[in-house]
Amino acid sequence: MTTTQENRTTDELKALAEQAGRDLEEASALEILQWAVDTFGTQFCVTSSMEDAVVAHLASRVLKGVDVVFLDTGYHFPETIGTRDAVEAVMDVNVITLTPRQTVAEQDAEYGSKLHDRDPDLCCKLRKVQPLEQGLRGYRAWATGLRRDESPTRANTPVVGWDEKRQKVKVSPIARWTQDDVDAYVTEHGVLTNPLLMDGYASVGCAPCTRRVLEGEDARAGRWAGRSKTECGLHG
Repeated sequence: MTTTQENRTTDELKALAEQAGRDLEEASALEILQWAVDTFGTQFCVTSSMEDAVVAHLASRVLKGVDVVFLDTGYHFPETIGTRDAVEAVMDVNVITLTPRQTVAEQDAEYGSKLHDRDPDLCCKLRKVQPLEQGLRGYRAWATGLRRDESPTRANTPVVGWDEKRQKVKVSPIARWTQDDVDAYVTEHGVLTNPLLMDGYASVGCAPCTRRVLEGEDARAGRWAGRSKTECGLHG
């Protein structure tokens, strides 16, 4: 079925995504991923921050050796890199690590040190958004681990939608899941998770911009704490 997708126009792909979002709203995560694989084949990939490997694990049950794209920003916790290495070693997936155009040292030389403190939006653009746009060029659809319960900004996440910025189909198979659903899946299947999730972190990003969450805070409260910023730019 992949060849038919290659011949679709952007408008046709957008319509396909929006229709699938409606049709698959009540579908299971595996059914949503099966649709994506049936529709796009190897032009479909999973992106993972290595907070956990839930979506990668789900996708590997549908497509063995599925591409799992990871952004190595140069600012990750060692635990995050360790999780990536473990996923690559034990799961039936093909981990692809993307890196920014500049190393942290090169970025510091051009923009000054600790750009993440002075202009976090620019830092995210250079170290996350631009590398992902490059890395996704060979795909027509990508999957994320976004969930509606994570924060108000994600409350309307469709299970399948259209990524206008990248002109690709965006699949969020666990959008309707809760944290309890994630925990249950991890326990049932022994899925790898980032050790920081057991150390007070509810959402794991780059080390300089991530802290532990306090009781009663939403899962994203530990990201860019004290700023109005809530997203890195990958998802909006």
